[in-house]
Amino acid sequence: MPEITVTAIPAFTDNYIWLVSSGGKQCAVVDPGDAAPVEAMLRRHGLELSYILLTHHHPDHTGGVATLAAAHDAKIYGPHDPRIAGQDQSFAEGETVRLPLLELEFSVLEVPGHTSSHIAFFGHGCLFCGDTLFSVGCGRLFEGTPEQMQASMDKLASLPADTQVFCAHEYTLSNCDFALTVEPDNKRLIRRASEVEAARATGRITLPSTIGEELEVNPFFRSRQPSVVAAAQRRQPDAEPGASVFGVIRAWKDSF
Repeated sequence: MPEITVTAIPAFTDNYIWLVSSGGKQCAVVDPGDAAPVEAMLRRHGLELSYILLTHHHPDHTGGVATLAAAHDAKIYGPHDPRIAGQDQSFAEGETVRLPLLELEFSVLEVPGHTSSHIAFFGHGCLFCGDTLFSVGCGRLFEGTPEQMQASMDKLASLPADTQVFCAHEYTLSNCDFALTVEPDNKRLIRRASEVEAARATGRITLPSTIGEELEVNPFFRSRQPSVVAAAQRRQPDAEPGASVFGVIRAWKDSF
């Protein structure tokens, strides 16, 4: 199996489109909300776009697909969702997305909550999770329930600890601010927040994170931890560990 290379393509104000390659000229991109920075990256590195992977239907993840598809002979793969036009194949939980020109393949995980049909791609030690999981945070519940998102978080939390997390937005600094409000005494979180602040001060990105790190610092992975439960119960005394606590801290974050 070839070695995977993942490169961030910044887009809009805080999006990341992920370019995936394996040593040759062929490549894939994940969630290309804007075609222009993708085209610029392809030209700069002499790459050919062969695959487009989509995690969900939101325009900042799909807005560049039509333009890229018109310019390249690229296969488009994403979730079962009629709101995403032009897909060559749609995928569900447990299925495998094969990218033969890159000699790579990814398992599909259904992770509803942010949207009803959200999926993630896992393989080669990498997780492309769109807007479900962020570093030290998670996506808003636009189409799902706390119970659904808790189940999605649990699914991602069960992946190997060294899995690299490639989420789609640079939200880590503000996520750390909120997480420290929930767990002000979390020493690993305090260290992560300091690292993130230093990175952003010099224009460096804060990704990828890892599943193991998120288990230590992300309050949305920690909805059963006593410190997070206690913080939620100070806002809603009847909150119970798990989805109930998750719902409380997600609503808290929405208004933070």
